[in-house]
Amino acid sequence: MNDTEIRDLVFCPKAIGRKDPSRGYRHEQTQRRFNLELTATADSRMRFSIFVRQNLKYIENFTVGLNYHSNDRRLGMITLVRYNGPHGEAGRQPDGHYAKFHIHRITAAEIASGSRQPRELHREITDRYGTLEEALMAFFQDTRVANYWQFCAGMFQRGFLNGNQYP
Repeated sequence: MNDTEIRDLVFCPKAIGRKDPSRGYRHEQTQRRFNLELTATADSRMRFSIFVRQNLKYIENFTVGLNYHSNDRRLGMITLVRYNGPHGEAGRQPDGHYAKFHIHRITAAEIASGSRQPRELHREITDRYGTLEEALMAFFQDTRVANYWQFCAGMFQRGFLNGNQYP
């Protein structure tokens, strides 16, 4: 897989077929989460999934990721891109990305080396979002998910503090 093919997978139009749980989030110890199953709209054999995780105590610490489920057993499942909130730890990396909103994208070189998810080396600090809800909107638009509103509208209408309470 080369970088152009990776880019094509990220940007191909997709449609959500299923959300787990079907409404809201699943709460697990220190985080809340949900998953989405998708297919490419032009080829339903191309399968994807999205994972959304958010820390319950430090709500800025979240991740939204796009997985590609390859039909090639050697490739398996690959995380193509992750939109992250700050994790704290400002001094851990010279650019301080752990304390900032940032995006990770996998490269062909990483896949060739055996990695299945973007490493910390390939990141972009961003000001395009400042909350999980804003990150989801940017993510759905960037990854061309056509019907996200059908599955996630309540998350944008109520907001975190007005309807998505802690367990």
